[in-house]
Amino acid sequence: MYENGITLLGGGLIGASWAALFLSKGARVTVYEPKASAEDEITAYIKTAWADLAKLSPLSAAVPWAQLSITTNLKTACQNPDWVQENAPDRLDLKQKLLKEVETYLPTDTPIASSTTALLPSALQEKMRYPERLLVGHPFNPPHLIPLVEVAGGARSDPALLQQARQFYEHFEREVIVLKKEAIGHVANRLNAALYREVVNIVADDIASVEDVDRAMVHGPGLRWAFLGPNLVYHLGGGAGGYAQYLQHLGPSQEARWRDLGTPELSSDIKDKLVNGLESSLNEASPAQLRAQRDAALVALLQLKKQLRPPSENA
Repeated sequence: MYENGITLLGGGLIGASWAALFLSKGARVTVYEPKASAEDEITAYIKTAWADLAKLSPLSAAVPWAQLSITTNLKTACQNPDWVQENAPDRLDLKQKLLKEVETYLPTDTPIASSTTALLPSALQEKMRYPERLLVGHPFNPPHLIPLVEVAGGARSDPALLQQARQFYEHFEREVIVLKKEAIGHVANRLNAALYREVVNIVADDIASVEDVDRAMVHGPGLRWAFLGPNLVYHLGGGAGGYAQYLQHLGPSQEARWRDLGTPELSSDIKDKLVNGLESSLNEASPAQLRAQRDAALVALLQLKKQLRPPSENA
């Protein structure tokens, strides 16, 4: 399967993370990255990611570098791959231009999935010659560790492509959700946006500090959400009557909270308040140190989640 390999358009944090994942499952990977100086960064990222992946499943000690190609030549990167994963910066004009150029080199039926955070697939399709081959395959950062992939089609996507995408990502052991219709930010980032709006409001309204907001999430809801979705959380909170009882008895208090939520704007002073509040809590830790701590925690959490799954799911 996928004998012709996978082409990644863009070798930044997302592209390099995808590369590590696909290599770990035996795929041949070609990374197109127009910035030649990025090759060292890509290989360094993959080497670090490989060590984390090796803690989650059996891998060879060394990265199979022979399976990886990094090129600044777009035509070379598009020589008949089985799948294309686009990871360019999240600007519509830039992505549209790249997709239009890519189509001059790819076979007409090669699927293209965009890792876009928020753009609609219909918008990405607008300047394509074969828009039916385009869909969104949005990962969560870093995709080699966080298993979620959101699949969404646009107005002109081939409906069969959505299930093909599900099969593709599930082959690489991702947790796939397929949207019923496209939406800005898909699902997970819409949830993130809703939560973050209230994070900003709490800080702006001096209800709590940036540090304490983060601590509230990490030591409260975040612990449950690593294992239970918000609907199931409330189902368990409803006692013997489950979700229906929760909505019947505590629905009014939920609505009262909704009415009290804020609608802040990211003005300059609020941005400064957020940034200064965060930086004061970091104790001078560098981004590299924070990412290493995050990834170590993700690995440990994934190991725990795997241990807690029913034996049939671990087979």
